Amino acid sequence: MRGFILFAILVIAHAHSSIAALVIKGPDKPVLENDEVTLECLLSDSELNTSQVHFEKFSKYMNKWYRLEEEPMYRRCFTGVILRRQASQLLLSIRSIHSYFHQGLYRCVADNATAPDNSSQPLAITVEYMRELSVYDVSTSSRKFIKENLLVTLGDDVEVECSTTASEAPQYFWQKYGEDWIVPSSKLRLKKVRMEDGGDYTCMAEHPTLSSLKKSSTISITVLPATNGRLNQAWYDSTNLVLMTSVAGAVLLVLILSITVFLVRRAKQAKSTKGPIDDHSQKKPIYTASVESLASTSGDKQPLV
Repeated sequence: MRGFILFAILVIAHAHSSIAALVIKGPDKPVLENDEVTLECLLSDSELNTSQVHFEKFSKYMNKWYRLEEEPMYRRCFTGVILRRQASQLLLSIRSIHSYFHQGLYRCVADNATAPDNSSQPLAITVEYMRELSVYDVSTSSRKFIKENLLVTLGDDVEVECSTTASEAPQYFWQKYGEDWIVPSSKLRLKKVRMEDGGDYTCMAEHPTLSSLKKSSTISITVLPATNGRLNQAWYDSTNLVLMTSVAGAVLLVLILSITVFLVRRAKQAKSTKGPIDDHSQKKPIYTASVESLASTSGDKQPLV
């Protein structure tokens, strides 16, 4: 009995030794979005060549592994990928890695073995990223996007907020140009604003683990007098509207004038082209009448006897 057990162990060990051990290796430093990344599938068995090995990526949406070489529908979404085969390794290069398309689990799989012993341990690729900052006026219940300038009235309470999306929740800071204070928050609150509160304010966002990954955005806050602050703000908005309307009207007027000039020139060209033909047609009856009169005159003459 012991001999049979020992024989079975030897058979299983031999079967496992006949299967090539596959190892997948990736980058040894954090991967930033748009970086170029190369994955390696290494073979420890010299009897197995790279033509018998392929890469697979796990789709969390479909809950299955995809063979990157033979899935045309998946490869249309998995763009910017190059596969290279060498003597003892298979390379998968991603030219510009993106968190949405390329982040996830990868593995190497041998074609001549059965699961679960035919694949390497999965390798997780995490892409670190941070999008551009957006700044909003949240002083009232309505959230308004601030492009460059924010008009506020003297004595009002002002609250602005900046936000972004990132691989990890970023840290936010606010700072005013020319000042040495920093507010460690995504929100900047100004109570009963004064005239001296006007100026340029910059929001900064930093990745919590990668100091090189950061974004910033600057807005200008203009404080209007309290007596006619709202009136000035309404005038400012109406002035912008009038300017935009004036520009649109000027463009339309130039277009109309251009079309009018074109039509007038075309009419003149048509008239000059038809002129000689009309004159010739009008002179033709006169010429005909002259010939007929000559003919009649010559016919009235009697020969001398």
